Amino acid sequence: MRPKALKIILSALLMITLLGIIITHQVSAEAPRVIEITAKRFAFTPNQITLKKGEPVILRLKSEDVTHGFFMRKLKIDETIEPGKTLDVAVTPDTAGTYTTICDHFCGVNHGSMNMTISVVE
Repeated sequence: MRPKALKIILSALLMITLLGIIITHQVSAEAPRVIEITAKRFAFTPNQITLKKGEPVILRLKSEDVTHGFFMRKLKIDETIEPGKTLDVAVTPDTAGTYTTICDHFCGVNHGSMNMTISVVE
């Protein structure tokens, strides 16, 4: 192979490698924020979170004891949280406000008081 052709090939490979590094960095820099939420009779922890309108987030849900629900109509969330499993829910709120999220799977005597607040700000 000619030295000039080899130089061109090596330059192209270097450019491809650098481009791959840049793209990987940009993707990881733009990864959505992850908010961990734990369900346990008869509360969500944390019991209040704040999201920014238009910001994509991942709600990482888990249960420490029994099956719980995670229901909030405004954000179109209706999930079942099974014990021992983690569930990631992608959310991008489009309307500011304060909303109540409830457990909609009966989990015991105080089930009706199991809720949390999601505030969406501009």
